[in-house]
Amino acid sequence: MYLCKIINRKKIEMNIEELTQLIKGKVVTSCDTTSIEVTKAFASDLMSDVLTITSTDGLALITGLANPQTIRTAEMSGLNIIILVRGKKTTADMIEIAEDNDITIVETSFSAFLTSALLYNAGVKSLY
Repeated sequence: MYLCKIINRKKIEMNIEELTQLIKGKVVTSCDTTSIEVTKAFASDLMSDVLTITSTDGLALITGLANPQTIRTAEMSGLNIIILVRGKKTTADMIEIAEDNDITIVETSFSAFLTSALLYNAGVKSLY
């Protein structure tokens, strides 16, 4: 028997404003986010795992790895949204690389686990 309750699994996409409000986050890049819809999420601090992703449409990367290599990996993988968890902060270099590649970065103080749970309960699907 399952002891957890899934609150709302009907919605399958979320815009950046909704996502940011849900995870009490802050968008730190100035990219145009009006057309971005998040439908799936993937949590990883291993960029080698991120490089194996083949379908990035609507995919948000949840990570605590806050360095320029994370942004470069997202660029190579075709990701356009990164959620930095555990209160990690972006650097000026990260923001510059992200904005040059139309990658939106959201910072939250929540853990990767809580961020994933909130997105899942709001209807965002897991990549795997």
